[in-house]
Amino acid sequence: MSLVKKFATVASGTLMSRVFGLTREMLMAAALGTGPVADAFNAAFRFPNTFRRLFAEGAFNAAFVPLFAKEIEANGMDGAKRFSEEVFGVLFSVLMALTIIMELSMPLIVRTVIAPGFVDDPQKFSNTVSMAIIMFPYLACMSLAAMMGGMLNSLHRYFAAAVAPVFLNVILIGVLGYAWYAGHDDIAIGYGLSWGVMAAGLVQLAIVWFAVRNAGISIGFRRPRMTANVKSLLVLALPAAITGGITQINLLINTNIASGREGAITSLANADRVYQLPLGVVGIAVATVLLPELARALRSGNLEEAGNLQNRSVEFILFLTLPAAAALLVMSEPIIRLLLERGEFTAESTSRVANILAIYGLGLPAFVLIKAFIPGFFAREDTKTPMIFAAVSVVINVAMALTLFPILAETGIATAEVTAGWINAILLFATLIWRGHWGRDIPLLTRIPRLIIAAAIMALALSYAIKWLEPYLAAQAPVHVQAAGVFSLILISMVIYFALAFGSGGASLGMIRRNVKRRAKAPEPPAENPS
Repeated sequence: MSLVKKFATVASGTLMSRVFGLTREMLMAAALGTGPVADAFNAAFRFPNTFRRLFAEGAFNAAFVPLFAKEIEANGMDGAKRFSEEVFGVLFSVLMALTIIMELSMPLIVRTVIAPGFVDDPQKFSNTVSMAIIMFPYLACMSLAAMMGGMLNSLHRYFAAAVAPVFLNVILIGVLGYAWYAGHDDIAIGYGLSWGVMAAGLVQLAIVWFAVRNAGISIGFRRPRMTANVKSLLVLALPAAITGGITQINLLINTNIASGREGAITSLANADRVYQLPLGVVGIAVATVLLPELARALRSGNLEEAGNLQNRSVEFILFLTLPAAAALLVMSEPIIRLLLERGEFTAESTSRVANILAIYGLGLPAFVLIKAFIPGFFAREDTKTPMIFAAVSVVINVAMALTLFPILAETGIATAEVTAGWINAILLFATLIWRGHWGRDIPLLTRIPRLIIAAAIMALALSYAIKWLEPYLAAQAPVHVQAAGVFSLILISMVIYFALAFGSGGASLGMIRRNVKRRAKAPEPPAENPS
């Protein structure tokens, strides 16, 4: 299967999840706005979600996948099954202990880590603690699901792990629909969503568990022991968890800081949901596919193939994220107004969220490039260097957020995140070049400035088009008229960008055809099914 086709397989599942997530956010905005219950739910959900990205997606996609793939090559599917059972026994035991400790400590954690700004509002604080207690077991489900998702990715079965997150949003949309039908108040909606998160964790775990069984591996429980394989995993996983979850570390810290202003946490969460659509679709697809492919090329000694994988991934990223970044910068307000401004979500809320989204747009290429650069380290089993750079970006983020929040409120926090993201990306890329792990690719170097110019011209044209279509984008216009206006802007931007990108040589149909048809040189192992 070609690299682009693999990206498309993962991206399609991720796109489904992001679209449903955006729908969920629209319904939540209408039901809760940026009020105290919305703040409480978003703060409470941020905590298990942060741990999930730190100790599940980040650690296992970075550390587990190369070791699992190596075990398949060395000892076949039987060795891979034994390795996965050893890891499952340790992971399950650790997660149960962690869940119990966190549940008992939740009032202290909310007071000191998640949202110290809520302490002065007893009702808001109490709701946040209760919702976090309900939702925290979601971490255990998703960590085990991430391990099994890593197994599926190593076996070239990408879709099940990519589509499983859709069910979180489907369940929460169902909760919101029922709440509207039954006429529930804000508090009932918040608690209903919390129980929905817990149920979604169980459903997602069941989906990937059945997919792993269908792939030919039945995981049994083994008494947790620190075997050589588990020790190797832990050595790689700790720094990988920190590195892979750097965005979540920053978001958790920023949630803590933002809790000092009413509505700031929810405004950041609303902007993040819209921004996650392009970030998730492109970034997760690249990171999920690139790591096992790059690890396989390096193990076979095919450095030319490894270099080509990295350069084509960056080419793919910039081709898609540069116009998305330019569009978010210029047309964030019409987008937010169309998607969220109804019910309890006011015009003031639109302005706040749109300002954050515009700033996030500037960081979009950086955050996706990080996902393409990190596999260059992880595939070589170097998880410490990205961890150091991640720590540097955290320090920069915290320092800037604390400095800018009193001046710019939540937009200061967004500025800090974006700055830290670009510094992290630059450090990763410079180190890969310095170590000789990133070869110079003349076609890529000539295309980048042309793509940047195409995106800049597109943004300029969009700014004029927004003024021309202003009557159709205003809050007074009916929703279907606003939708037509926004989709017209998207169509205009696509026509201008693609015409300039292809016309200037920043992209070519021949390049796309080669990437679509291109097949990895290393043979893929045959899929095994249980008899």
